Amino acid sequence: MTNIRKVTVFGGTGFLGRRVVKHLLDHGFAVRVASRHPERGAQVFFNTSSALEFVRADVGDDGSVMTALAGAFGVVNTVSLYVERGIKTFRSVHVEAAARVAKHSRALGVQRLARVSGIGADARSPSAYIRSRGEGESSVRAAFPAATIIRPAVMFGPDDAFLTPLMKMLQMFPVFPMFGRGQTALQPSYVEDVSEAIVRAFDAPEAEMVYELGGPRIYSYEELLRTVCAHLGVRRILIPVPFGVWQGLAFVAEMMPASPVTRNQVELMAVDNVASSTHPGFPALGIDPRGIEIMLAPARQNG
Repeated sequence: MTNIRKVTVFGGTGFLGRRVVKHLLDHGFAVRVASRHPERGAQVFFNTSSALEFVRADVGDDGSVMTALAGAFGVVNTVSLYVERGIKTFRSVHVEAAARVAKHSRALGVQRLARVSGIGADARSPSAYIRSRGEGESSVRAAFPAATIIRPAVMFGPDDAFLTPLMKMLQMFPVFPMFGRGQTALQPSYVEDVSEAIVRAFDAPEAEMVYELGGPRIYSYEELLRTVCAHLGVRRILIPVPFGVWQGLAFVAEMMPASPVTRNQVELMAVDNVASSTHPGFPALGIDPRGIEIMLAPARQNG
């Protein structure tokens, strides 16, 4: 048992992180879940294996990061931020904290580091969110040159913040507002496939520097909405709404405790979210990605 490789997962109780933990365990890794609220681990994981442990860690604190990294073979950093509040800014989380994890990982002899970013990350973007993603990739690579960058397309899965809300709203409202004219291209990726891809990259003799993980089909946003409606068996009127209007609505919404839409979501929906042909994706890791139908079929049966 002493030869089992241990992987520390920062953000291991989140939407993607907890799936990464499960897939790591399934592949025979020991997992240390690093979270600001480790007590929530018992609510998220039903696995009582001795290969699973929880530690309190804040990616903004050097000491707790180093404690979480001690003795780790690998690290997966899934921590991200969607709404800036106080000292938690896109830069502090996506750039500075990501670099901190990478720096200490290298200093402590970690062999594999995967940083989850996103398709479209661009250090030159006028969007603070998208720009911080691009700058974060550079900061990680500077601190840990052998790091693997994982760029998923917009992810879906049970309790996601993308497809699940769309399905609920399309079931409820006969008239539905679209982002812009609904022409943004999207290639949704299943969160379980993304998690498996991350773990397989850890098992690869030599992981690629960047993976872009897009699902099996590219939709325009309008096509995606109509596909969801067809699977749900509903007819809806789709109304184009300019992105400028969405920005104003999101600004107000972000003042709410649980914002239904954020400005960075609006910014992301203004640019295509499709995997490029210049980086390997799911096929390079032996994965046949699943489409949104995996969620839509059960929804129709329960509708």
